[in-house]
Amino acid sequence: MRIWIDLSNSPHVPLFEPVVEHFRRRGDEVLLTARDHAQTAELALRAWPETELIGGRSPAGRAAKGRAIAGRAAALRRFARERRPDVALSHGSYAQVLAARRAGVPCATMMDYEHQPANHLSFRFAHRVVVPEAFPEPALRRFGAPARKVLRYRGFKEELYLAGFRPDPSVLDELELDRARVLAVFRPPPTGALYHREDNERFDELLERALRQGDVEVVLLPRGQEQASRYGGLAGVRVPARAVDGRSLLALADLLIGAGGTMNRESALLGTPTYTVFRGVLAAVDAELIRQGRLRDLRQAGVEPELTRKPPTDVAVPPARRDEILAVVERAVDAVARGTRAPA
Repeated sequence: MRIWIDLSNSPHVPLFEPVVEHFRRRGDEVLLTARDHAQTAELALRAWPETELIGGRSPAGRAAKGRAIAGRAAALRRFARERRPDVALSHGSYAQVLAARRAGVPCATMMDYEHQPANHLSFRFAHRVVVPEAFPEPALRRFGAPARKVLRYRGFKEELYLAGFRPDPSVLDELELDRARVLAVFRPPPTGALYHREDNERFDELLERALRQGDVEVVLLPRGQEQASRYGGLAGVRVPARAVDGRSLLALADLLIGAGGTMNRESALLGTPTYTVFRGVLAAVDAELIRQGRLRDLRQAGVEPELTRKPPTDVAVPPARRDEILAVVERAVDAVARGTRAPA
């Protein structure tokens, strides 16, 4: 079978690494496309040099974003017609879902954020929708995903690729960090995203506080060049010049302060004290991490981060969860490839 995977954002590269390996190991051909956005292209080409780059960063504004998605969908449709995949797969690549629909390619999509407006498009057009157990049922119905096309997995999508992970300490040397100081990683808000339309003063306040504390090393991982330029000029802030081994950095850090997204969940699952200042509507998966005590909510009055060294920890994400999630993704792809009736 020929499986087409589209990578539309940086976190999708590590997410699909075990998926690509799994399908290729069982004998399937995997085609890869990626959007040249944030670190997506750099990470994708590092993992799979044969990846075809199609489309670039999304502009600000709903109308401009819509035009960008439509333009990328047209280019992806041409790719699909030339390469003739049997099934398309992504994690919320709305351009791929639209392209697959127009090219007559059956499609499966994954998603773990129930407040993304574009789910209205992907959930209706996809033949299978793969979500975590925490994803609210009413959101699936509201976005047009009836029970017949939904498959659920336990836990968090990040467990798919964090299972059995061991950090590489060389990332600290690469960034020339002082190992005797507190290592605080900061992840800015997804400025300009459809699901996040607000500034985040709390994030900047906490960054300034960390910079004032003399024993703290601050590494900031921007979401794009605009944030790299904005924060890179601040004294004491290290902004990597290129994509680094983010998982190792998070596992070795003493804390992460993030304004939402995949990196928060990665850090929390790796056992690093993790704080969220996300200004959008909190995802159900993040609420579950807060309930479990793995993620701390700095939006609550009186809650402050501990800018101190963390106690020695052992990264322990059970490999069994990886196999469970892989099995659900495989079921979705195989069901679609067998000729699922196209959605209305």
